[in-house]
Amino acid sequence: MFDLNDVVVFARVVEAGSFTAAARLLAMPKTTVSRRLAALEREVGVRLLQRTTRSLSMTDAGRLYYEQSSQALRAIEQANLRLAEARAEPSGTIRISAPVGFGAYFLNHAVVDFLGIYPKTKVELRLTDDKLNLVEDGIDLAFRTGVLQDSTLIARKLGSTHRLLCASSDYLARHGVPEGPSDLARHDCVIAGPSVANAHWMLEGPGGQEMVTVSGRFAANEMQAVVAAAVAGYGIAQLPHAVAEALIDEGRLRRVLEGYATPAGGLYVLYPSSRHLSPLVKAFIDLASERISKRVNSA
Repeated sequence: MFDLNDVVVFARVVEAGSFTAAARLLAMPKTTVSRRLAALEREVGVRLLQRTTRSLSMTDAGRLYYEQSSQALRAIEQANLRLAEARAEPSGTIRISAPVGFGAYFLNHAVVDFLGIYPKTKVELRLTDDKLNLVEDGIDLAFRTGVLQDSTLIARKLGSTHRLLCASSDYLARHGVPEGPSDLARHDCVIAGPSVANAHWMLEGPGGQEMVTVSGRFAANEMQAVVAAAVAGYGIAQLPHAVAEALIDEGRLRRVLEGYATPAGGLYVLYPSSRHLSPLVKAFIDLASERISKRVNSA
């Protein structure tokens, strides 16, 4: 009867270069190695190795058999490793990057839940609106919104999201409530960008998409600064849906132009490679994806 262990012995003899060295690697007597190899050759019906007192070499059939069987053995070893990892409790440190507003108002909940479920883990959450290089910066995974550029990263789409228009009650009491997109021209707007002048917002409403030109007294390329300015009453801001909903629920902002929002963009989690995703990273992706997908896709 065919024995896979005999194939393992054959592969180790080839890799070690001798029966003696293979026996040492396999922690078995040299005679057992020789006996198992002979049994394999009887089973396949051809000689696999040419043996003399001084040398060991593969036959043509042996070389072909090794090339094929060694690939199968590596696949089995990889499967065993993946299974062991799947059964292991996630542990260690995971480094995550996310946009400031998204992370501060939404992702934090997933991080807290993760730390509670897996007590052997640590999380380093780096909130930035800059697009970091995951490999160079040692980031295990990142959350991104909008349209993804071509990349070697693996991307998993969690859903679609959009931005809502919001302002503080104080600002609206002083300046009035806009009734349509064209009214934004006479309002101060908090600009998520480099300049307060000549900013353009694309809005989608009952009549389709409409481009409006806006300006204001404050601009920032960092979402938390935009949020702070809107809450402080410095104008109308476009905020990611998850961020806007949290601030509206807290009573810190009010939604304006409720029939309008920015066109929907994607929400993604990215990571450097899917070939060997550690249990730690996979566990966080699964948990965060479940939490985020339910909220985003129910919006």
